[in-house]
Order: sequence, then C-alpha cells, then structure tokens
Amino acid sequence: MARFLVVLDVDSTLINEEAIELIADEAGAGPEVARITERAMAGELDFAESLAERVATLAGLPVERLASAASRITVTTGARVLVDAVHAADGAVAVVSGGFHELLDPLAADLGLDAHRANRLHVADARLTGRTAGPVIDAAAKADALHEWAESFGIPMDRTIAVGDGANDLAMMQAARLSVAFCAKPLVRSRAHLAIDQRDLSAVLPLLGLRG
Repeated sequence: MARFLVVLDVDSTLINEEAIELIADEAGAGPEVARITERAMAGELDFAESLAERVATLAGLPVERLASAASRITVTTGARVLVDAVHAADGAVAVVSGGFHELLDPLAADLGLDAHRANRLHVADARLTGRTAGPVIDAAAKADALHEWAESFGIPMDRTIAVGDGANDLAMMQAARLSVAFCAKPLVRSRAHLAIDQRDLSAVLPLLGLRG
C-alpha cells in the first residue's frame, strides 16, 4: 500500500486550546489575546500582523512560566488513535502550527509525530521580549511545509491530507489532495472537501480507509 501523509493544524485541532492564549493567561493578557485570535481565525485579520500584536502582549514574561502554560494543554480526543493508525498503515503524521515550538516540541515527541513546525518566541535575559524569532509560520508557510514533507517522505501530493479549523489553514488545505475542516470556522468549512463536527480526530480514519 502506498504511504500517505496527514498534516494537522495544532491549536484547536490537535489540541483543544489555543497555545498563545495559555501563555497570555500567564502574562495576564488572556482576554485581549483571545479577542485577537478569534478575529484572525475568522479571516478578519492578517495572520502575521495578528501574531505580532498578540506576542507583543507577552513581553516580560519569565521563560519558566511557559512550562505552566504547557501543562494546561489537553490533546484532542482521538489524536493518539489517529497517529497510531496512520503509522500502522505505513503513513506519516506531521503538524504545523501558528503557535510555538516551546509548547509543541514536548507534545510532538510524546505523540511520536514524524515532523512538526511552529513559530519561536524571542527570549532575552530569560524573559520573552514580545517578538518572535525566525520565519513566521503563516498560511503560506503551512502550505510550504506540506509540500516539503511530502517530498522528504517520498509521498506524492495526491496522497496528502490536511486537517485544520482556521483561516490560516486554508492554503495547506488547498494544496492537499483531501482537505478536512475539523470543528471549523464557517469560512473553512465552505472551502474544505469534508467537514468533521465532533471533537474526535479518530473520525478522520474512515476518510483514509482506516479504522482505529
């Protein structure tokens, strides 16, 4: 059987939370950041601009507080079942996030993901500076990641599946052979091939001809 690649969004898809909101809660900026996130997810704001605006509210937060934010992450029901079933079928699972490596890296290792990519927070003197470091993982970067991983794993693009919920996922969903809107915003639902409305990622498996 030919291998295939499943690429998932992270915030509100692989996990139940928005990572930046967890960090913002630690910095006392939760409500403000949540409002900006909602507008960005609905496609009302440019992602890079909204990311910069949200990250700016985190300036001064001690890096050690990121562990507290990470401890509040809950993995979406069915995520482990999905990853294990795809691996059993000789497929690959990757995630790409508009969130942050600082929270994603331990989760990716725990789930046994084949690849992952996210933004990085800039740090000076053991505190967040309110900026990101390196390239911003926006919609175009998510699509680029899907193409890059398919090539690196030797998987043709017509064997790729993208799963997401927000406007920032649309480019990678368009690039994939099959796009799945997962408990998604109306804009994303309208442009995806299929939609899943239950918060259980194992519901993706039948679309791949697999069972958990």
